[in-house]
Amino acid sequence: MHLDYIPYPTTGYSSGDAAWQLTAATLVGLMSLPGLAVLYGGLVQKKWAVNTMLMAFSAFSLVLIVWALWAFNMGFGHPWIKTTVNGSPSGFLGKPGPALGAGQEGQADIPLLDGLMPPFNFSQSALFYFQFVFAAITPLLWLGSVIGRMSFKAWLVVVPLWTTIVYSADAFMLWGGGYWAGKGAVDYSGGYVIHLSAGTAGFVAAAVIGPRLKKDREHGAPNNLLLCATGAGILWLGWNGFNGGDPYFAGADAAAAVVNTNIATASALLVWLIMDYTLSPTRKPTLLGAINGMIVGLVTITPAAGYVNGFGAICLGVISSAIVWTAWYKLSKVWIFKKVDDTLGVVYTHGIAGLCGGLLVGLFADPNMIVYPAGKAKGSSDFSVTGLFYGGHSWHQFWMQLFAALTVIVWTAFGTFVILRVVGLFMKLRLPDAVLETGDLAVHDEEVYPPQTLVAVGAAVGAAAEVQKKESAASEPTGTAIDS
Repeated sequence: MHLDYIPYPTTGYSSGDAAWQLTAATLVGLMSLPGLAVLYGGLVQKKWAVNTMLMAFSAFSLVLIVWALWAFNMGFGHPWIKTTVNGSPSGFLGKPGPALGAGQEGQADIPLLDGLMPPFNFSQSALFYFQFVFAAITPLLWLGSVIGRMSFKAWLVVVPLWTTIVYSADAFMLWGGGYWAGKGAVDYSGGYVIHLSAGTAGFVAAAVIGPRLKKDREHGAPNNLLLCATGAGILWLGWNGFNGGDPYFAGADAAAAVVNTNIATASALLVWLIMDYTLSPTRKPTLLGAINGMIVGLVTITPAAGYVNGFGAICLGVISSAIVWTAWYKLSKVWIFKKVDDTLGVVYTHGIAGLCGGLLVGLFADPNMIVYPAGKAKGSSDFSVTGLFYGGHSWHQFWMQLFAALTVIVWTAFGTFVILRVVGLFMKLRLPDAVLETGDLAVHDEEVYPPQTLVAVGAAVGAAAEVQKKESAASEPTGTAIDS
C-alpha cells in the first residue's frame, strides 16, 4: 500500500531555508566547541589549558538548558513589561517560559516582529537552536578576560545568571523587537548583543575578580600556537554561519553577508600585520597579531554584514583594525586599562571592535543592500539601512547606533557587577593563590600535557597489569564445573 506522506508542511516551510539555518547554527556552534575552546586553550599558560577548555564546555551546556527552560522567550518572546515605540508594542525584556514542547514543530515566530519582516520558512526548533548558539558563545568570549584565576564553581553559577539577566535583555532590545529595534537601531548579527556585551562583561568581571598572579601576568606566553591557529581558523570559517544565517533566509543578502565577512576580515588582518611591521616595538609580524587582526575584522563586520557593500566592508576592516591596534598599544597604558587584568584583551578585540562596527553602520550602510525585498502587499517596501555617506548627510542612523551601544554598555556593566557581587556573598569568585600557583592539577587533577615520566609510569603500570591478567587466566583450571 502506498502512503502519500511528506516530511514537512506544504505551507510556511522551505527545506532550503531550514537546511541553511541549521547548517549556519552548526557552524556557529563549532566556533564555540571546539573553536574558542581550542583557541583559548592554546593561548593560555599550559597550567590553565584544561581549566579553560572545561569552562567553555560547561558554559555551553549550561546556556542550552537555561535557554530551553526560560531564557529564549526572554530574548525573543512576548514583552514582559510592555512599552510603546512609534505606535508599536515594545519593551526591554521578554516574559520567561519554556521554549520547547508544544509548538516546537510549528512555524518559527518572534512575536514583536510579526508583520515587520517576512514570515519564517522554518520551524520554531530551528530558530531556537540558531539563537542558542549565539547565546552560548557570548559568555565563552568573556571567559577570555578572567582565565587563570576565576573559581570554576563560581563560573557554573554566574553563567546561567548572566545569560538570564544580561544577555536576554540585550537580545530582546535589539533582536527581539524591543525598545532599540523599535527606534531603528540595528545589529545585523551581534556586534552589540554579543561582542560589545562580552567585552564589557569581561572587563567588569576582570576588575571585580582581580588580576592573575604577578608572575603569570609577566610570563603569560601561549602554550601551543598550533592550537591557536586551528581555533582561529575554525572561528573564521564558522563566521560564515554567524553572519550568513542572520537574515533568516537563504537569499541574496545572506550570500552578500558571507562575502563581506571574509573581505573585512582579510583587510583587518593585513592592516594589523602592516602596523606590527611598521609601528610595533619589535617591528615584527606575529601569528598572535594576525589572529587579533582577524578577530577584529570578524567582530567589526558582524553588526554591518548585510547592510554595507563590499567596499564598505573593506573600509570597516581597515578602520577598525587601525583603531583597535592603536588602543591595544596605547590605551592599555591608561591607568584603568593597565590596572584591570583582561587576560586575552577581550575588551579590545570584541568590545572596542564591536562598538566600532556598530557605529560605522551609521556611516557606511548602503540602502542598495536589500535585506528583504518588498512583498506584494500594498504599501510594502524594501528593507535596508541608510548610513550618513549614502543618505543625504543624515546622522539619524548614527545616533541610534550610538544610543543603543551606550544602553548595552551600561546595562551589561551594571548587570555583570551586581551578579558577581551577589554570587561573591555565597562563594569565592577567585581561586586561592596556592591553587593559582599550580593550576589545572589543583582544580581538576588533570594536565593538558602530562610529564613524560608520568606517561612512562602509567604505561609500565598498564603493561604489568596486562601481564598479571594473562598469568591469572593461565593458572585457572579449564573445563566446566558440574555440581553434584
